[in-house]
Amino acid sequence: MANKNKRKWFVLFVVPLLFIFTTVVIIPFLIGIYYAFFEWDGISANPMEFVGLDNFGKLFDDDQFLRSAWLTTLFTVLSVITINVVGLAFALLVTSKIRTANAARTLLFMPYLIGGLILGYIWQFVFLDVFEFLGELTGLTDVFFNWLIDPEFALYALVFVFTWQMAGYVMIVYIAGIQAIPNDVVEAAKIDGATPWQRFMRITLPLLMPALTISLFLTLSSAFKIYDVNLSLTGGGPANATELFAMNIYNEIFGSGNYGFGQAKAIVFFVIVAAITLTQVYLTKKREVEM
Repeated sequence: MANKNKRKWFVLFVVPLLFIFTTVVIIPFLIGIYYAFFEWDGISANPMEFVGLDNFGKLFDDDQFLRSAWLTTLFTVLSVITINVVGLAFALLVTSKIRTANAARTLLFMPYLIGGLILGYIWQFVFLDVFEFLGELTGLTDVFFNWLIDPEFALYALVFVFTWQMAGYVMIVYIAGIQAIPNDVVEAAKIDGATPWQRFMRITLPLLMPALTISLFLTLSSAFKIYDVNLSLTGGGPANATELFAMNIYNEIFGSGNYGFGQAKAIVFFVIVAAITLTQVYLTKKREVEM
């Protein structure tokens, strides 16, 4: 009877989720692979021409796609480093013995609750008006100016805003990891005369590897797939200086009407992200320490 009841609950809760996941993710993904082998503008009334692997071959002749690949890689590397460093610093801060720890957690996590589109428009105002005001006030016009109109600084503005959004979320993951570290290990290190830096490097950091694995996976995948903040903050500009992978694919399909070519880009994009994230998980899992 117990096994029958378990099967009933399994069917009740899991089957609907599997159905939704299949219809929303798996089937569209397979259809996208099918379309990648055709030249088509996405309009059902127009014929589809089978071109085989030509769409994939054209990727290497698309200068903007290759540029987007480089920009996305640079953006991801910078974002992963800054988000995890800032998120870990926040976690160490709010788990220390400060009176406002709970309030600090809430305030630091709040940016993650703001939608990406809204976040981009908010920071447009900050870069346009607040930064220019600070530049006039302090005289540091080389630092405080509208980064969004400068091709060299626009990508860093995107990294800055994305870090501001994600650091609080990653902080929660690191807080869970810090709280899972046994207190007796830390106390023993204190008794042995270990400095705070030695305790961090020899105890805290190695025991935080499971949290680091999760945080790196989340930030890597999110950075590669970013679109909403990219759209609302810079729109890919100036002069396509911040057109990342997802935006390039969207513009190819819906802007240029190259549905098949855009789907080929999307498949290559999926393979790259999957390969990098799975490799990251494999490498960091090997460094995890049993507690």
